[in-house]
Amino acid sequence: MELWAIWLVIGIILFVIEMLTLTFYLLWVGIGAIAAALIALVVPDLFFVQVLAGCIVALVLTFFTKPLTRFMRKSDGFTDIIDELVGKQGIVIEGIDVGKNGIVKIGNETWSASSDQPLHKDEIVIIVHRGTTVLEVQKWEGVS
Repeated sequence: MELWAIWLVIGIILFVIEMLTLTFYLLWVGIGAIAAALIALVVPDLFFVQVLAGCIVALVLTFFTKPLTRFMRKSDGFTDIIDELVGKQGIVIEGIDVGKNGIVKIGNETWSASSDQPLHKDEIVIIVHRGTTVLEVQKWEGVS
């Protein structure tokens, strides 16, 4: 089998795995493998050049991911799904102690949560603030 075809298969496999994980880690490596496949078509005998090109492409894409996502987040009309959770009700799945995280369920999703008061399992809460991955909640005092 030709080396360019092997690089192409590796790239496609990495894309498929990336679609299953949704992390962006393997996407850039997969694109690097595709770049190595293109180099292998042009220069089939220089394996080192193929590997080097694939690594450089993956590293450059990885390096520019953070500024690109930061730019996209600041663009008009962008809303992060976690921002929409503030003000919604949830239910405590795993108790929350002061200074320790618990788990709350909002809709059909579960989130890590903290609170300035102890909350027990099955209590209804409202999301008052969002962190990066942890929601701040308080006991809901309203009428359903």
